[in-house]
Amino acid sequence: MTKNETLAKSEQAADSLAGKVAVVTGAARGIGLEVARSYAAHGAKVVISDIDDAAAADAAGTVPDASARRCDVRDEDSVSDLIDHTLNLHGQVDIVVANAGIASVSPLAEMSFEMWRTMMSINLDGVFLTVKHAARAMIAAGTPGSIITVGSVTALHGTPLVGHYGAAKAAVVNLSKTAALELRPHGIRVNSILPGFAETALVTSNKQSYSDTVGVDFDAIIKQAQGGYVSVEDVAALALFLASDRASFCTGGGYVVDGGLTASLF
Repeated sequence: MTKNETLAKSEQAADSLAGKVAVVTGAARGIGLEVARSYAAHGAKVVISDIDDAAAADAAGTVPDASARRCDVRDEDSVSDLIDHTLNLHGQVDIVVANAGIASVSPLAEMSFEMWRTMMSINLDGVFLTVKHAARAMIAAGTPGSIITVGSVTALHGTPLVGHYGAAKAAVVNLSKTAALELRPHGIRVNSILPGFAETALVTSNKQSYSDTVGVDFDAIIKQAQGGYVSVEDVAALALFLASDRASFCTGGGYVVDGGLTASLF
């Protein structure tokens, strides 16, 4: 075996999730589904969760060693059931990705309180509940684990028309840092991924409203700000690293995948 072949084999072993069980919320499509696919490709058994149970079942049918479970992350009983179901099915929970989220567009001065609360209930409360019940299961088992939250680059700077979204994601980043410190004694790592704008249904369903409101083509904004759309594969690659043994000393971090958007003033 050549040196390069030995290195490649070593890298594959480091990325291996064989024997691990992962739960991914909001995984019927987009980033969540790509993360689930990546985990399964590297040996994990994956529970694909989504509020759309039919879409979750369809997604699970495309992923080896995957199963589906409906979960409304706004409902604590539903989140608790998701973790309990995974434990009953597989006997363990090693990796949990709090990915479920929504997006909408509105100036703050015109935003209804209902729109604000809906955003917070899913994008913040849902992450809190997912982290809480994942942590409880891992602590009870006495085993190390990895919890990954999905934030956004909007957590790091003001972004017109998505103030409610950015506020929720900023809170997610802070929550994740606190959870990392509290759970470190238990061998549980908590990290956030902060994607830039990806060409997923979450973005594409809102970009026309954004373009109409600001009077500038959204695609042009993304091209200038981050050189194009982030790919779901790029986000999934980081999620794989953070779930793997390669990231054994990574906790409390917030990792951007944004083509340099947050590195620039323009």
